[in-house]
Amino acid sequence: MAKAAKIEFVCTECGMNYQRWQGQCRCGAWNTLAEFKSSAGQSKKAATRSVVGGYAGGVGAGSKKINDIATTEAEKQLTGIGELDRVLSGGVTTGSVNIISGDPGAGKTTLLSDLVARMSQRMPSLYCTAEESLSQFKNRVNRLKLDYNPDELYLLSETSVETIIEELDKNNIKFAVIDSIQAVVTDTANGSPGSPSQVKSAAQALTQYCKQNDVTMFIIAHVNKNNEIAGPQTLVHIVDALLHIDTNDGQIRTLRANKNRFGDIDTVGIFRMCERGMLSVDNPSEIFLSGSSTDSPGSTITCIRKGNRNLLLEIQCLTTETEAEFPQRVCVGLNMNRIKMLTGILRKHTKTKIFHDTFFNIVGGLRIDETETCIDLALVTALLSSLNEFVVPRTTCIMGELSLNGDVRPIDSGVPRVKEAAQHGFTEIFIPFRNYHKSMEGLGAKITPVKTVHELLSLIN
Repeated sequence: MAKAAKIEFVCTECGMNYQRWQGQCRCGAWNTLAEFKSSAGQSKKAATRSVVGGYAGGVGAGSKKINDIATTEAEKQLTGIGELDRVLSGGVTTGSVNIISGDPGAGKTTLLSDLVARMSQRMPSLYCTAEESLSQFKNRVNRLKLDYNPDELYLLSETSVETIIEELDKNNIKFAVIDSIQAVVTDTANGSPGSPSQVKSAAQALTQYCKQNDVTMFIIAHVNKNNEIAGPQTLVHIVDALLHIDTNDGQIRTLRANKNRFGDIDTVGIFRMCERGMLSVDNPSEIFLSGSSTDSPGSTITCIRKGNRNLLLEIQCLTTETEAEFPQRVCVGLNMNRIKMLTGILRKHTKTKIFHDTFFNIVGGLRIDETETCIDLALVTALLSSLNEFVVPRTTCIMGELSLNGDVRPIDSGVPRVKEAAQHGFTEIFIPFRNYHKSMEGLGAKITPVKTVHELLSLIN
């Protein structure tokens, strides 16, 4: 008599298995255990042997001495999308499997539609969409006016992993996009599309095929409410690179590599979403400066660091007399807790009384992380500039962290930030005293180190 199917419970967040249901998983998540049935007639050892090789598709043939193993250099190809090539450390690696994730509407499909069209001019390419019709995809290609090779670009609307692999093999595809991993299923796993077992098995099967046939693949993945990839954590370990698109306020998109086996993960790509798709921004500092030719109170320019990239941006502040019982504090792109802390420092150490409605804004729609403390001096300067009606020249750049006792603390990568500001024509740069270095003097700008917030305000006024 055939054995009954075994019932197990799998956490949808981390993929951990349990014999019975429970409220909380060991990873800390609540109510994430999903029930699925597995074959009980197959032992764990037999199940392990049934898998052909590992994630990379290699078949085990015993151990080898390290000198007996042939080494091959990873071959990279430039995609023609400058910011994507930058994030991938010089282009996409041949035979790599990459995941790209992001919120709905972040631009995942738009970016990869452009990418597959460019790659079709060099090699047979396929875009497999499991979430929309082929006519919808073609309409997007025509709307974005993408340049592609009609003889080498294949479109497929399919959810079966086995059928997708057959199409890849039949047309000798060398570049493919799967949209998305949560929508495809494989016959080797139980469960509905998007379940932990299906996501893991589908990703493993696609990765094995790509590694064995030198196919480069990009896989779109959905995210959960915590802005993390939906599904088991093993999905991240299977692929070679994990890219994520952050949606900032407005049209700005930032692309970051959270994992990259063929490069570093410190580089951030900047894109602008428009009617022509996701466009690379070669000089991000230009879009984050307002371009205004007139000096006005409440405007200060600083330099932040995204990954290993320095970006100049403009902070604007507007203060008006309050018409209500309590003054308003509104900020766009900034952390409200940090704003409250900086206003408290000003009240304590500069005796500044702020009984006004205060509005902060970052030009260009970029969102600043709470950990980016180098903008403290620029924030308090913009606030006092609007409050006291004095103008900070647009040729002045201010950067530095402000401590609770009013001292100016040093920031990381001070020299590269100063060089970035000097290259864009800033003639006076205020930096923390402990960040000063002799190499800054030959950049053509006046470097002014400051120790306290009192010293900064006296120099600016």
